Amino acid sequence: MAREQNPAFRSRRAFLQVSAAAAAVAVGYRIVTEPMLAHAGSIPYPKDAVLINANENPLGPCGVACEAVNSIASQGGRYSDWMTGDLIKTFAAAEGLKPEYLRAFPGSSGPLHYSVLAFTSPAKSYVTADPGYEAGTHAAKVSGARVVKVPLTKTYSHDVKAMLAAAPDAGLFYICTPNNPTGTLTSHADIELLLANKPKDSILLVDEAYIHFSDASTALDLVKADKDLIVLRTFSKIYGMAGLRCGFGIARPDLLEKMTAFSGWSAMPITAVAAATASVKDPRLVPERKQINATIREATFQWLTKNGHSFVPSQSNCFMLDAKRPAKEVIAQMAAQNVFIGRPWPIWPTHVRITVGTQSEMERFQEAFQHVMSGAAASTLRPAPDASTIHLDGLVLPASRA
Repeated sequence: MAREQNPAFRSRRAFLQVSAAAAAVAVGYRIVTEPMLAHAGSIPYPKDAVLINANENPLGPCGVACEAVNSIASQGGRYSDWMTGDLIKTFAAAEGLKPEYLRAFPGSSGPLHYSVLAFTSPAKSYVTADPGYEAGTHAAKVSGARVVKVPLTKTYSHDVKAMLAAAPDAGLFYICTPNNPTGTLTSHADIELLLANKPKDSILLVDEAYIHFSDASTALDLVKADKDLIVLRTFSKIYGMAGLRCGFGIARPDLLEKMTAFSGWSAMPITAVAAATASVKDPRLVPERKQINATIREATFQWLTKNGHSFVPSQSNCFMLDAKRPAKEVIAQMAAQNVFIGRPWPIWPTHVRITVGTQSEMERFQEAFQHVMSGAAASTLRPAPDASTIHLDGLVLPASRA
């Protein structure tokens, strides 16, 4: 198979320019990453633990992806960056995109952070939903940007009009749809409205990590129309590759160049690239897993409704559950029963985020939650993970930064 250079770096000059830019922000990154590593230790989970706390997919990579990993692993001594070019071409063809509109990364957390660094500053604010995924907020602290948190609407979508009004100095608007943690949608029409009314030099970052679980319309058509937005995609969720790490930043080439100026260059892990390529080519994967997730999620909602518990209806693999009591107490009591649930958000102090697991995992969740809500559970039976850290779905930060 012919080798093709990664589209992100078509010349030595481009490589050196990007590497120099990345080095220039390295000191800023240490502010975030070194404390993360210093506080990353936590109590290991027991082997029989139910882990519905990090929006992971319990199904893992599909069969053809596992076969691809096994097949390529022995070639791990080579960078094989041509494989990344093949993955980009495969995904671009599937979505009707030009290959130069894509950059591959180990997951989508990287391009999220690089986008915030590229388009925010002390003079250009970072605007996000509340509750919303917190990673971009931490990147904004590195860029020195003002962080503007705007509550969701009564129907739990991003309030784009309020976001526009709250930050006429915005550099970047972040919309995750389906939203993390609520699993709720923001309409394509609202995304278009924001694009049409945003400050001239700002961009919109649309995180579609969870889109395959839902019936939402993608924003990729707006990328094809050369609008001022970057779309993020990841293989961590419906594709079950959170531990393998693969994702995309998708945008006009000029926006990608600004974003990747902060990322530097590193070869992609070939096991992840092989698994992602095989997954994209599997036509059954997404619809089958979407149906599995929806069936278990709806059965869980029926049980919660039957037992009088309040929750936010979701179209994703997670949802917010209102325990009607301090969330941290509930999290600890559930952990004592070997069921580990997601974190709270300060704006909703009695809500906890629940990841949709397997049917058997959700049955154990139901049993444990009923035990907790009946007042019979104690939080001292088993220690919970180190409270000095907060896990943002693969990103570990000191709790003081939450």
